[in-house]
Amino acid sequence: METELNTRPAQSGTEKQSLLGRLKGINKLFAATVLAPTLLATVYFTLFASDIYVSESRFVVRSPQRQNQTSIVGALLQGTGFTRAQDDTYPVIDYIESRDALDELNRDDAIVKTYLRHGDLLGRYASMGFRHSFEALLKYYQSRIVSIDLDTTSSIATLQVRAFSARQAAQINEQLLDMSERLVNRMNDRAANDTVRFAQQQVDIASAKAREAVAAVAYYRNANSVFDPDRQSALQLEQTTALQAQLLAARTRLAQLESIAPNNPQINALKIEITGLEGQIHANTGRVMGGKDSFAAKAAQYERLQVDAQFADKQLTESMALLETSRAEAARKQLYLERLVQPNTPDEATEPHRLKSVFVVFILGMIIWGVSSLLIAGMREHRD
Repeated sequence: METELNTRPAQSGTEKQSLLGRLKGINKLFAATVLAPTLLATVYFTLFASDIYVSESRFVVRSPQRQNQTSIVGALLQGTGFTRAQDDTYPVIDYIESRDALDELNRDDAIVKTYLRHGDLLGRYASMGFRHSFEALLKYYQSRIVSIDLDTTSSIATLQVRAFSARQAAQINEQLLDMSERLVNRMNDRAANDTVRFAQQQVDIASAKAREAVAAVAYYRNANSVFDPDRQSALQLEQTTALQAQLLAARTRLAQLESIAPNNPQINALKIEITGLEGQIHANTGRVMGGKDSFAAKAAQYERLQVDAQFADKQLTESMALLETSRAEAARKQLYLERLVQPNTPDEATEPHRLKSVFVVFILGMIIWGVSSLLIAGMREHRD
């Protein structure tokens, strides 16, 4: 019995020495890079890490199909209009992650109070009391609170909001969607106003050109005592044709009288009539095809003014029609944010991924330990 009693303390002491020996035999580098971080991560994620609730919603920015503009002014207006809906999703995403969105969410320090007073020591905002500033809040907001992903194939954006309570996560998600809808409405208003303003400017320019063209035609008519050179030329030619017919008849009668009764007193009257008709024909021909004051000379300048007036009038008509189209387009939404999935209120926490996080810490520690061991071994070989 005494031998057994003496043997047990000896064995116990031997086991303690063996355990201490094993602990001392553990590589200090391995303990520092693998065991200690893994142990700390296990303790933190098991006992201290707060539950994080994720509220998710999905939306898409759509635009109605529009007809292509075929006119020159229409093409210019189309250049000032809207792009594809997928392209317009990116401004919404940038806005959700921007300072402006955070500033609106953080009215009365709502975000600061929510994420400063809740959560564990490492997960909350301004943990350990450091960096209590808006820039720090923005980084925390972009990395810890909001994440958004865009599927370029379907143009569907997925918005996720993380908070330490399910109600807060759903509330912030709803606020962000409301703010995004207001942003899209502002984009609609701005684009519509720009389009209508541009169309109105084109109408004003076309109206001014039309007035100038009409005034130029009126001034030319008054300055040159002409209404329509082409029509007036036609009238003069008709009169000339009639006078030539009268002249031919008078010459025929004169020839008959001179052959039958040379002393007939009507011969002198016919000669006077023929001379008058020839003068009228010459005058009419001169007005139509004479020098710089003839209708032919005036017709070229008048025709140019008429073409300018017709073009200005056509441009004015087209601009006014385009203005009405622009106003009709502005009256309806060009872009709208459609919610495909409403913000949900999660019934359980989905983050943090505790086991996965501990495993990641362990793997990173192993990598660091392996690289460090190789470096130390290389340095020792280099010394030797």
